[in-house]
Amino acid sequence: MKAHDGMYIDGAWRDADGRDAIDVVNPADGQVIGQVPAGTALDVDTAVRAARAALPGWSATPPAERAARLSALRDVLVARKDEIAETITAELGSPLKFSQAVHAAAPIAVAGSYAELAATYAFEEKVGNSVVHHEPIGVVGAITPWNYPLHQIVAKVAPALAAGCTMVLKPAEDTPLTAQLFAEAVHEAGVPAGVFNLVTGLGPVAGQALAEHPGVDLVSFTGSTAVGRRIGAAAGAAVKRVALELGGKSANVILPSADLAKAVNVGVANVMSNSGQTCSAWTRMLVHRDQYDEAVALAAEAAAKYGDRIGPLVNAKQQERVRGYIEKGVAEGARLVAGGPEAPREEGCYVSPTVFADVTEDMTIAQEEIFGPVLSILRYDDEEEALRIANGTVYGLAGAVWAGDEAEAVAFARRMDTGQVDINGGRFNPLAPFGGYKQSGVGRELGLHGLTEYLQTKSLQF
Repeated sequence: MKAHDGMYIDGAWRDADGRDAIDVVNPADGQVIGQVPAGTALDVDTAVRAARAALPGWSATPPAERAARLSALRDVLVARKDEIAETITAELGSPLKFSQAVHAAAPIAVAGSYAELAATYAFEEKVGNSVVHHEPIGVVGAITPWNYPLHQIVAKVAPALAAGCTMVLKPAEDTPLTAQLFAEAVHEAGVPAGVFNLVTGLGPVAGQALAEHPGVDLVSFTGSTAVGRRIGAAAGAAVKRVALELGGKSANVILPSADLAKAVNVGVANVMSNSGQTCSAWTRMLVHRDQYDEAVALAAEAAAKYGDRIGPLVNAKQQERVRGYIEKGVAEGARLVAGGPEAPREEGCYVSPTVFADVTEDMTIAQEEIFGPVLSILRYDDEEEALRIANGTVYGLAGAVWAGDEAEAVAFARRMDTGQVDINGGRFNPLAPFGGYKQSGVGRELGLHGLTEYLQTKSLQF
């Protein structure tokens, strides 16, 4: 798609306040594929005012009509799914098949789920002698990341619109073309002017202005825990609602009774998917001492097959960061069994699919989120040690448990301090709540729980 040189505000593409622009770079070859405006605090203010002005009308729109707009939005995303996949491949670098199967398909499913929820949700309920009304929170400021550029946008915009909120989106600066394409889809779907507004720009400028704007009632942010802390602090000072979907260091626990080969192969695929740029990736594989050597051999073999099948990281800075973690793993005594810090090709931001063995829980690569195709394999002696290691980080976003008996896996999963756990390779469910414990965040996205984030309650007593 061709980049717009303006902001989508109040139902139209408008000139930006300043003249600064952001280059959009294809990380596979370093080519500049477009430019978008770098928004200022004034652009954000204009967008928030438009959202504020549209709020009374949209919040009073019957839920069935809001549902109809979301259905229309889903249909536009379906009609443009090939263009979506190609755009994401160009600016994120993910292989086209993955862009089609995940980056384009998941947001379509999520948009459809909220069209249904908007039509069926009970926005009022009777409780004893009270009627409880679930009302839109107001104007939402959404700040989204680059790793799943459209999915993360739809996971915020769809429930906010279903709830009757209006909003301003500030997408990641690495993947703004996908956000512009989404704004076109919103327009095509007939969403009224001012209900959805888009400001492209840098996080410390446009993102910060949006998070701190007094006209924003809720800030929904997905990204690093470090930035999430700052946004949470700013929101707390203004006593405004905040939803934070932050980092992860998820454990893939393989119990002795599990199908080892399947658990290891699916585990490696999970980490290498999207070049490891997934907050919920199972980047720590925990294996019983008796099966450890076999698991390491299986993982090394599985990772080797990924050689040319994963895309680059999103930019050169991320590439350097991930290679730095790999060097640190080696320096701290972990054993490299696949990949390594050397770039696998001369051009592009590529990192080799990497597997470390002999990782101990106190190593940097076992504690910090790397956000690249790097797997750490840790050994445990018994189930209690496995649980202690699994729960032994500041994060609690996702995880997996494998066992011969499903009930055994469930019993272990219930003791994990984490927001979601896949049992024996359970599939992603767009209707299930997504979010974390501890420093992985505040609030939930997707499904019914994702809708209620954008609602506030009012009780009328009779």
